Amino acid sequence: MLTPKIPVAKEGYPFIALAALFTLTAALLSCPWTTLVLGLVTLFVVWFFRDPERIIPTHDENAILCPADGAIIGVDRLDESPFIGGKTTRISIFMNVFNVHVNRAVCAGRVEKVSHKPGMFFAADNKKAALENESCATVLRLASGRQVAMVQIAGLIARRIVCWLQVGDEIQGGERFGLIRFGSRLDVYLPDDCQVTVFPGRKVKAGESVLAILP
Repeated sequence: MLTPKIPVAKEGYPFIALAALFTLTAALLSCPWTTLVLGLVTLFVVWFFRDPERIIPTHDENAILCPADGAIIGVDRLDESPFIGGKTTRISIFMNVFNVHVNRAVCAGRVEKVSHKPGMFFAADNKKAALENESCATVLRLASGRQVAMVQIAGLIARRIVCWLQVGDEIQGGERFGLIRFGSRLDVYLPDDCQVTVFPGRKVKAGESVLAILP
C-alpha cells in the first residue's frame, strides 16, 4: 500500500510561493495579461516539482533500477572509473526540463561515500559533462559487498544539485534520495559483469524501469 504524500517535492515550495506571489501582485494591480502569464509560470513550476508515486519492482533483488526519468543517452564500458574499482559499465540518463526531477536509489545498500565536485556547466548530454560538470556522486555498498555509484550531474540550465543522503545511511531500491533543478543528467556506474537491459534512446522512469541485472 502506498503512503499518501503531497505530490510535490518540498524543494519546490519556495519557487512555487514566489511565483504565486508575483501572480497575486499582478492581479491586485489589475494587470490581466501579466497575471495570466505569471499564473501559467506558477502552474509550470508546480508541475516541474511534481513527485508522483512509483510502483517499485520487487521480483528481482539483483535488478538495478533507473534513478531518473528521461532518456538513455549512453551505455559505456570503462576500464576504470573514479567512483568504483575495476572495469565499469556506465549508463547515462538525460533529464530534460519536462521530466520528473526527483531521483531514486538504484538498489538497496549502505551509503559509503557522498562526494560533491564543483565544475563547469556544459549541456548535460555533452560528453564533457560527465567529467567536467559540477556533480554529486553517491557510492552504495551492497549486501553482496559490491559497489555501485549514482552521479548527479548539473547541466547547462541546472545549477542546483540536491542529495539528501549521508555516509552510513541505509537506503532501499526506488527510495527517493535527491533531485536536480531544471534539466540535468544522472550517470550510474555498475560492475562490468552486469547484464544491461536498456539501450541509447530508450525512455525510462525513476524507480520503475530496470537498467541492468547484477549476476
